[in-house]
Amino acid sequence: MYLYLKALHIIFIVTWFAGMFYIVRLFIYNTEAQERGEPERGILQRQFRIMIKRLWLGITWPSAVLTLILGPTVMYLGGWHNQLDETAGKWLLVKLLFVAGLYAYHFSLHAIYKQELAGVFKYSSGKLRVWNEVATIFLVAIVMLATVKSSVSWVYGLAGLIGLVVVLMSAIKIYKNLRQKEAPAAIDNAG
Repeated sequence: MYLYLKALHIIFIVTWFAGMFYIVRLFIYNTEAQERGEPERGILQRQFRIMIKRLWLGITWPSAVLTLILGPTVMYLGGWHNQLDETAGKWLLVKLLFVAGLYAYHFSLHAIYKQELAGVFKYSSGKLRVWNEVATIFLVAIVMLATVKSSVSWVYGLAGLIGLVVVLMSAIKIYKNLRQKEAPAAIDNAG
């Protein structure tokens, strides 16, 4: 029974992350639709609202709840809770801190979800692109901690996370520069 529950836990983690990764992309597209003229803006935003609502309420939230139910269940049935105060179990405490941060991130996405459905666009598509990468940082940290466990060096782990952040932010900057170079070319071709 334990292995089946563990498999379900992993499956719902994957679907939860998929939902969080894709929802921010939809927020970006919905935000960028604001820059379009009518009727295109209205058509796009109606479609994005449907997609956002179905993804968030039909996949992401249920996956987050099932992950939260199955995680402690697997931890208890696997006896991991007995190692929390031992040296060998410190990785699990750190992982649980990252998981708590991931739920805080999830709730921040829920706030953006409510704003966008109400037609309030507080964040630019650029800021949303940066915010989208936060899930990647949590994913890497949690998977590394769950896989490597006590053999992870905290110095190398922290350096690796900082390196990942630098690479992700550099990629966003490069992408932004490429988009800005393409925009004038698209205008010249249209004219």
